[in-house]
Amino acid sequence: MSEAATRPSAHATALLASLDPLLREWLPRQRWFAGKGRPISALEAVTATELLPRNSPSGLLHVLLRVRQPIVPAQGATLEGVAAERPSDCYQLLLGVRRTLPPHLAPALIGHVTSGPFVGHTVYDALYDPHLAELLLERLRMPGRHGVLRFERDMGVEIPSGLTPRMLAAEQSNSSLVYGDTFILKLFRRVVPGINPDLELPLELARKGCSRVPAPAAWFLAELADTDDETCGLGLLQPYLTGAEDGWALALASRTKGEAFTGEARALGRATAEVHAALAAALPTVTLGRAQVELLADGMAERLTAAAQAVPALRPYAPGLLTAYEALADLGGESQSWTAQRVHGDLHLGQCLRGPDGTWSLIDFEGEPARPLAERRLPQPTVRDVAGMLRSFDYAASHGTWAPEWAADCRAAYCLGYADVAGQDPRTDPVLLRAHETDKAVYEVLYEARHRPEWLAVPLAAVRRLAQDGPADDAH
Repeated sequence: MSEAATRPSAHATALLASLDPLLREWLPRQRWFAGKGRPISALEAVTATELLPRNSPSGLLHVLLRVRQPIVPAQGATLEGVAAERPSDCYQLLLGVRRTLPPHLAPALIGHVTSGPFVGHTVYDALYDPHLAELLLERLRMPGRHGVLRFERDMGVEIPSGLTPRMLAAEQSNSSLVYGDTFILKLFRRVVPGINPDLELPLELARKGCSRVPAPAAWFLAELADTDDETCGLGLLQPYLTGAEDGWALALASRTKGEAFTGEARALGRATAEVHAALAAALPTVTLGRAQVELLADGMAERLTAAAQAVPALRPYAPGLLTAYEALADLGGESQSWTAQRVHGDLHLGQCLRGPDGTWSLIDFEGEPARPLAERRLPQPTVRDVAGMLRSFDYAASHGTWAPEWAADCRAAYCLGYADVAGQDPRTDPVLLRAHETDKAVYEVLYEARHRPEWLAVPLAAVRRLAQDGPADDAH
């Protein structure tokens, strides 16, 4: 978002000045804060909106906060002797304000304000306060504007008042509230200008009558200027699938019991293909010709180079992995073309929910949060989602004792289920599938090396297989 379009008011600047030392200490402790391990060089208010006045028993303050942090060079690397500053991240905060914090809200404490507009008050994470969480739901029930915030809803969906809120603890990059086991509100923590795919795609799918994705009931945005490019998606209210279990937990339970998961995998393949078909009907598709395929392959090769520089364990396999991208570029050079469309972008077992009736739904269409929004909204070959799910079966098979046959059976069943709906098995395009699965495995190597070193062996095993220039569904 541009600096000019988001110049804060004098009130917001004064407010942040008083909160600055508290937020500097609190932000790095949050699971959704992406800048862990780097000092904060500056905090800047983008907007500050009082949803409930501070003179109320408990005030509610909505803040968009820009966080600036320096790049910390890798060991031995220099940037002309100076740590350069990385592009700033903008975070969404909902802050509760009270004179005295009751004991049950102690875990939500941010700190005590000693100066500025909120002097003498205690500031805390408002999502832990049932009263303020209920107020947020009430605001979603009533479309309209509040400062820079715009609240919208589907008037055909009944949203009862008085639903009891509770926080979900499993989120990492965002925060979620469940209201009375009827709705779930997902709040995007790190926000960027433009429509978030997690709002955009479910809205489009709902208009096409796709029942595989919970339809948005209400949502809210921040309008920072008079253009769509300066509108930020902030939150999304959807039906809560009571009694649903996520695919990752179900797959692990199957592995633990020594049971097959092929029936569920095939049903998941059908669900994925149905969502792809609905997305293709709802939004434009494009043809990837020679130039576009070369760009696609070059991007994969660049990500491989960067990952190999960061993770030494990947380097021995880089030449073999590169052949997957070269084969894709060669096919493009031979006038082979593919259709690209909007896709999920980060599909894995944890993004799939099975309802009590056995029906599978897909959730979380945000894509890979680390990638730029413009990139996440680009049309992609549908095999990108397929590759993500195939990798997820490998992860599940690596839980405990490695079970290659279990993984191979699930992968095959998923592809067969996809073909049941799409009319074509993804494995009939082995070059495209191998390139995308290789790209996903390389991404996983980098992610695990940075965040979960104990998991690094899982994508490295796939890397060894994929570097051998075999088809994407070969055994481990």
